[in-house]
Amino acid sequence: MQGVPDRFPSPRDEAEFRLAGHRASVELYRAHIVRHAFDPHTHDGFGLGAIESGVERFRYRGADHLAPPGSVVMMNPDELHTGRAETEDGWHYRMAYIEPAAVAEITGEPGWWFGDVVREDMPDARRVTALLDALWQAGEPLAFDSLLFELLAQFRRHARVPHAAVDGGAVRFAPVLDYLHAHLSRRLTLDELANVAGLSPFHFLRQFRAQHHATPQQLLMALRLAEAKRQLSRGEAPAQVAAAVGLVDQAHLTRTFARRYGLTPARYQKAIAR
Repeated sequence: MQGVPDRFPSPRDEAEFRLAGHRASVELYRAHIVRHAFDPHTHDGFGLGAIESGVERFRYRGADHLAPPGSVVMMNPDELHTGRAETEDGWHYRMAYIEPAAVAEITGEPGWWFGDVVREDMPDARRVTALLDALWQAGEPLAFDSLLFELLAQFRRHARVPHAAVDGGAVRFAPVLDYLHAHLSRRLTLDELANVAGLSPFHFLRQFRAQHHATPQQLLMALRLAEAKRQLSRGEAPAQVAAAVGLVDQAHLTRTFARRYGLTPARYQKAIAR
């Protein structure tokens, strides 16, 4: 990426995305963040990476976590999380976002899940960083896929396989999540969502918050931005994307996208087009 994104509060903040042309289910990311604070957001895939230097503080599954240098990070798909620097000079990190279906296809093991989001392990973190750097630079599909297989093998010992049975709360709210996905462009009401779950409105709100560590509105915004990211990656115009996912206008998309992903929509499209 050329230059620094304009919306970052510090000229030292920078973030880059990269997609492999033959593996749309895998997205690579690297960043140095000093002052920027990421709003709650989600990713479609597992977020697997390592902290190279500095310390990150983030909220994940209702709790605060610190990720120091020499630690690996393992986020499950669709989990709301934040992110900000805990140290004065910020933190450097690399991540790969890999969709669950791709993980199952590559490893032959469906149902991966991670209990711990951060583990301090300097040798492991160095190996993950080296693999992510090599993936970033890989010029041939075969080399990329081989490195991707090695990366998942590196994280295999941390994963729970198969996925533990889903609890009753998650099953109850599955139709609500489907409904949110299907109506991203609409202005939804609490009564409407509660009716899908078969609960009274505020009982639904309390139960949903306890299950997902977020309100329905917070999760809806995260889903809207995740869908916006998918559409932008396909080359859709930002103004059209904003309307499609229920945001007020292109300026609203720009602000919310930058707060969650560290790049404006235009810079994101430019980055992944390379």
